[in-house]
Amino acid sequence: MSLLRRIEKSSQSGGTGGKGPGSESGGPTDEQSRLAAQLRVRQRPAPTGVAAARESYMDIKTRVQNKLLAELDPSMDMTRQAEIHATMEELFQTILAEENIVLSRAERQRLFDQIKAEILGLGPLEPLLADETITEIMVNGPKNIYVEREGKIYHTNQTFENEEHVLRILERIVAPLGRRIDESQPYVDARLMDGSRVNAVIRPISLIGPTITIRKFAKQPLTVDDLIRFGTVTQQIIDFLRACVIARLNIIVSGGTGSGKTTLLNVLSGFIPNDERIITIENAAELQLRQEHVVTLESRPPNIEGKGEITIRDLVVNSLRMRPDRIIVGECRAGEALDMLQAMNTGHDGSLTTLHSNSPRDTLARLEVMCLMAGMDLPVRAIREQIASAVNLICHEERLRDGSRKIVKITEIQGMEGDVIVMSDIFEFEQTGIEAGKIIGRIRPTGLRPKFIDRIEAVGIHLPPSVFGVGQRY
Repeated sequence: MSLLRRIEKSSQSGGTGGKGPGSESGGPTDEQSRLAAQLRVRQRPAPTGVAAARESYMDIKTRVQNKLLAELDPSMDMTRQAEIHATMEELFQTILAEENIVLSRAERQRLFDQIKAEILGLGPLEPLLADETITEIMVNGPKNIYVEREGKIYHTNQTFENEEHVLRILERIVAPLGRRIDESQPYVDARLMDGSRVNAVIRPISLIGPTITIRKFAKQPLTVDDLIRFGTVTQQIIDFLRACVIARLNIIVSGGTGSGKTTLLNVLSGFIPNDERIITIENAAELQLRQEHVVTLESRPPNIEGKGEITIRDLVVNSLRMRPDRIIVGECRAGEALDMLQAMNTGHDGSLTTLHSNSPRDTLARLEVMCLMAGMDLPVRAIREQIASAVNLICHEERLRDGSRKIVKITEIQGMEGDVIVMSDIFEFEQTGIEAGKIIGRIRPTGLRPKFIDRIEAVGIHLPPSVFGVGQRY
């Protein structure tokens, strides 16, 4: 029997069977408890192999990083990135020499990149943000980071040290925007300096620890040619949508999460003529409009006292006083939908927005619910009449099973018949098969010409009947 086991057995039986010194109930003595604790520590197996190497590496990283932070001049101009990088690298080499830390060239570069990311960037997220093949980053607690590539989700080997490490990086994201995340406000929408959209949730709402979702901002916005190359749209569809935007039709881009709504909205916004004044309204600014006359508005959450909130609805109402030619709302989620419909019905034609839904018909149902969320006691028929007269076109996107994103329906809102909004599909996606895991198909015209074709022709655009499949058989 080991010494530790004998001490524990003696402790459980009260020493020699009677009351030991310093123990009135026959329990273990202070000396026995202390000795047992010491032996447990001694007998705990030391880390070996990969665990030992990682522990040693983390120790070196922490030591060098703390020393580098102490040596850096806090008054340095943080905008002069090249100068800061050179200073950090010089100090880094000096510290390694002073500490007698011997590393290979690859290990040295890896250590420096990680420390630089911790001090100036977003730690383990930096290499993922730099990878242009990644479109989304998902942090599920400190040890699980996933990414999306080409519509598929993959687990990465990047990790944070602990929850406190995640919270430090998160604070670095939200603080410059004047936003906060804490126990009283455990979730936040924000954006990175490059425009990438960020959503974060922490305890007690997230039971697995801090959760961060980053929708990466394309350094080079996707163009019409990109969407055609990806198979999201066809040239025929682009010609039709360009005509609709120029003719100032009111368009809703609908679809599920990650289906490409904002990307398509960005492309459609590019068709707006340069001589028009555009007001964009978003929770976190994502749109990348190239026109000269663009005013970008962003909502604001309440402060720590619960005051100062500015909602999307507030901004939609205010935008009507800003002499807009076009109003673009990044996403309708609640009562602002009613104000958006009012704007569309009061001379602000050509407005664009996005909305989460499963189909064009669901888009109308969601619009009705969101209008009711505005708090106005309106009959459903009145809301439907507003929708039918305001919205001209719904462009619905989906992310298919193979990860590809496609426009699957383009639907015209024709008006009301009784209490029902009448819709007709102008284009729809037809799947023809699956090859090597990829969905094969095409978006084809249904053979119906839209009723608003006169508005398109009034601006001097003449689309041939073949665009709509008139006279063709499928």
